[in-house]
Amino acid sequence: MNTYFSSITKSILTVAFAMAAFQSTNAASLKLGDMCRLKGQETNSLQGLGLVVGLKGTGDSDAAPTARALSRMMQLMGGPMSVDSLGQLDVKDIGDAKNVAMVFVTAKLPAVGAQSGDLIDVTVNAINAKSLEGGYLMMTPLLGPRADNPTVYAIAQGAMRLSDDGNLTSATIQGGGKMEASVPAAFHDDGMITLVLDRDFASFDNTQRIEDEINSLSALTLGDSAGFQTQSTQDASRGRAQAIDQLHVRVQIPSIYRDNPIKFIALLLNLPIQLASHSSRVVINEREGIVVIGKDVEVAPVLVTHRNLRIEAGGVAGFVGVHDKVNEHDNAKLKNLADALNALDVPTSDLIAIIKTLKRKGDLFGEVVFE
Repeated sequence: MNTYFSSITKSILTVAFAMAAFQSTNAASLKLGDMCRLKGQETNSLQGLGLVVGLKGTGDSDAAPTARALSRMMQLMGGPMSVDSLGQLDVKDIGDAKNVAMVFVTAKLPAVGAQSGDLIDVTVNAINAKSLEGGYLMMTPLLGPRADNPTVYAIAQGAMRLSDDGNLTSATIQGGGKMEASVPAAFHDDGMITLVLDRDFASFDNTQRIEDEINSLSALTLGDSAGFQTQSTQDASRGRAQAIDQLHVRVQIPSIYRDNPIKFIALLLNLPIQLASHSSRVVINEREGIVVIGKDVEVAPVLVTHRNLRIEAGGVAGFVGVHDKVNEHDNAKLKNLADALNALDVPTSDLIAIIKTLKRKGDLFGEVVFE
């Protein structure tokens, strides 16, 4: 009997997600998965020190660390190496090697993690060499970002390709790293998942909207109103999601999905979220000369003079007027002022300067964002 009710509850939850998606699609909305990622699903870096051989006389010159590393590698590979009176490796024989360079090797693991045997791309950067052209990276162990963890996660080696930008001291090896240990990407912890919003969507308003959407959905499907008691009334009243700050929302995995959290996460990330309107925002990219003006940005009745031009937001005889007002008491729209300036061939740089002045003077009603 419990299995039957659990099955029905799952179906109701799935249908509710679909209904919410259908209803929200008619409004301005975005899928939750397009706004955030799960905590634990993030890129990780591996790093190591290696040796590059086969250079054309452009390697390290008189570098004692490179000579010691080369001597140690040759010793490990069974090569004959002389020792001094203290039993230490004598690096005099290879101290003037010009075709060898010590390099810093890095690799980035994808957000979904990596499994033993996977091939990953690696980046090689010279420390002292003049050029890495024609070089071959010898077998290099790659460790994690923590120096106190000696685990070798991958081994890198192979012929290098110089960077496309012409930099002779930076190169890549496509598929040059082989994972020796698995690096899983955890996505839940003790029945909880944490949503991390992308920086473009990070705000208290958006995290609160996400909390409300998830909790209203949970109340409909998992509370008493659905006819199936799956948790205590007290737990249901607390909701299943909680906004932590402007970046994070913590969500509890429902008990019916504890054994199948992937299904719940897939449904959750497809939940449409209605975003707050940014129609009262102006975004300016001065470097590229781009101005994006929301339709609801207004300006107070002002007179703008530009060289031999005079433009009044209000439309008085003798001036070029900026109209599009519902009645005489409404403010003019900034987009109409921008259209008027554009019609008079005013450069974008001057438009940006005018917007800055209006904002500084307090006559621009809206948010101005500089990128």
